[in-house]
Amino acid sequence: MFAGRIADTGEEATEYVRYAIEAFQDKKDVEILWASTREIYNIVQAINIGTHIITVPNDLLPKLTGLGKNLSDLSQETVQQFRQDAIASGYSI
Repeated sequence: MFAGRIADTGEEATEYVRYAIEAFQDKKDVEILWASTREIYNIVQAINIGTHIITVPNDLLPKLTGLGKNLSDLSQETVQQFRQDAIASGYSI
């Protein structure tokens, strides 16, 4: 199922994928695929509802290292990066 495309319409993709998983749970030869992954949280969603296969574009793979990261640390790193970018561009804060 192209969950990312479903989400692009403003609909909650997990509801549709969950429905497919439940509808085919007795069919041992059917696996439900979450395709069109747009962000790392989509992987978490797909895992949480029991999706069998998740396709992930290569550009998202490096972001997997952020899973479970401390949000306080992430905020500090983000502020530092913004500061460094501002300094490098010649702006002052």
